[in-house]
Order: sequence, then structure tokens, then C-alpha cells
Amino acid sequence: MKIYFAGSIRGGRHDIEIYKQIIQHLKGYGDVLTEHVGKDNISKDGEINLTDKYIHDRDVDWINECDIFVAEVTRPSLGVGYEIRTAVGMNKRILCIYSPKELKRVSAMIAGAPGVKIASYSKIEEAKEIIDKFITQTSLR
Repeated sequence: MKIYFAGSIRGGRHDIEIYKQIIQHLKGYGDVLTEHVGKDNISKDGEINLTDKYIHDRDVDWINECDIFVAEVTRPSLGVGYEIRTAVGMNKRILCIYSPKELKRVSAMIAGAPGVKIASYSKIEEAKEIIDKFITQTSLR
């Protein structure tokens, strides 16, 4: 299974430790195409050795290639929103998770999008359980 994981980069790296744990968990299900999102060497400036066009085209290709799309949306990010919309347009199976202690409500443009499952978690173990359930249900289709 190919998995696209989305998390804030230029919108802020505050949740990188959470991203690392989610990515590690997702790797138990398959190939995480965007493992770099959880790397410490990527700052809020992003992948500075690559052009914006290269990053855009690569990421759109990865979204097209993925079997499922998982986003951690606690930290609002224009890029993550764009990735989610791209995945919606490609009819991908999409899960967006967030921590309600940081973000009270997910944007209506994401929460109201067709095919997007939204779930909140309080602890990382709960996030992993949500992911497990989503992947299990998705695999049964």
C-alpha cells in the first residue's frame, strides 16, 4: 500500500514529533511516500534545495500514486489544504486527524469536502487507533 502523509512544513514545525510517530505507525501498513515530512532536517523553510515547482509536481504525482491519504491538520497549513483538495479531486480515500486542544474546529472547506473523514484525538495512541480503523475499513472496500 502506498500512503501519502500530509503535515505542516512551511506553516510551522511545532508538531514534528507527532508526525514522526504517525509516519512510523503508517509504515506498518506500507510505503509512506512523504516520510520526509517527519524529518528533523526540514525546517519551516521547507526543502530549500528544491524548487517550488519541483516540490509541487512531485507531491501531486505522489498524491496520484497513493492508495490512501492521511493528514494531520492540527496546524493550519495552506500546503496541506491544497494537498487535501488535490486528493479530493482524485477521489482518494482521505483521513484528516487533529488535536482538539490545539484546534477547536477543522476548516469547513476540509470538513465539508466529499469523501474526507475527520477525527479528533487526545493522545497519539488514540490517533493510531483511528488510523488503524480507517485503514481496515478502507481495505474492506
